[in-house]
Amino acid sequence: MKGTLKRHQSGFTMIEIMVVVVIVAILAAIAVPTYIRYVESARASDARSTLSALYKNARLFRQDSGEWPGSVEDLSRGKYLEIDRGTLRQWSFDISGLPDELKATSLEDMVGGAGKEIRFDVERGKFLGYGVFGKDAEE
Repeated sequence: MKGTLKRHQSGFTMIEIMVVVVIVAILAAIAVPTYIRYVESARASDARSTLSALYKNARLFRQDSGEWPGSVEDLSRGKYLEIDRGTLRQWSFDISGLPDELKATSLEDMVGGAGKEIRFDVERGKFLGYGVFGKDAEE
């Protein structure tokens, strides 16, 4: 009889490699949108905290003067609030909707791009728009 040598080849089969690729693709499909939402929320956090400060200081302004401030400049001129210049380069704030709503709109210097809008709904006490996800997202 002719002797045959059985060769043992180490490595992965094409099926095993394809299974791994499919698993990595599924994980990426789940992870990437979550990461993008996280980044948007982080970019919007500065505007959200400034909107909160604007509302609190607008309430103080109203207690002192008897009326809501007409603009962010009304708060900045007095003793009420000074907004960081870096924040003002990235966001434009509008409080003309008081007592119901305050808005922030992103400018060209914001990394996420211009035109992103965040609103603070005073009645519900919630932020709506850009960077807000999950149970607090806009309906």
